Amino acid sequence: MEFSSKLLENAVSEMSQLPGIGKRTALRLVLHMLKQPASRTQLLADALVKMRTEVKFCKSCHNISDVDLCEICSNKSRATDTICVVEDVRDVMAIENTSSFKGIYHVLGGKISPMDGVGPHDLKIDSLINKVKQGEVKELIFALSSTMEGDTTNFYIYKQIQEYNVLTSTIARGISVGDELEYADEITLGRSIVNRIPFESSLKS
Repeated sequence: MEFSSKLLENAVSEMSQLPGIGKRTALRLVLHMLKQPASRTQLLADALVKMRTEVKFCKSCHNISDVDLCEICSNKSRATDTICVVEDVRDVMAIENTSSFKGIYHVLGGKISPMDGVGPHDLKIDSLINKVKQGEVKELIFALSSTMEGDTTNFYIYKQIQEYNVLTSTIARGISVGDELEYADEITLGRSIVNRIPFESSLKS
């Protein structure tokens, strides 16, 4: 792809680093921004810089937040003894959109994947285990994707808390095996949360 401007080329190159954005899409976006008033581009740039430098992660659940304790964890109407374990913040958003879950979350930040060099200690698992040990939790709902990595992560956590009096469940298999939660429709995802099954039952299937 030939560019008449090095500045344009640099902008396209940086834009194309985003997931799902190829060089042609990046060029279209950059050219669109060039047609906008400079103030609009500045607002976008300021918003991105402010997000990157000031965003926080909830000290309890590790969700993205503007303050130390996110709005979900600080909401007194939520059932703080019921924790839905998810891979990342996109899963929190997907489940919240269903309005079917009234507990709180724990964001692991990924899944155990030895082939990718990701082990249990690379994730936010220890803080989850500590909540269980402190007697704060009545139920853990495993809501990771139905992949080998997701199942491995679920089983690892299950083994760590097995000696404690905590109910463990997993979302119903209305979500296809291998699917990510963020791509499930709200009705299907909502039903899979409401109709969750004991985790032990999923081990037998």
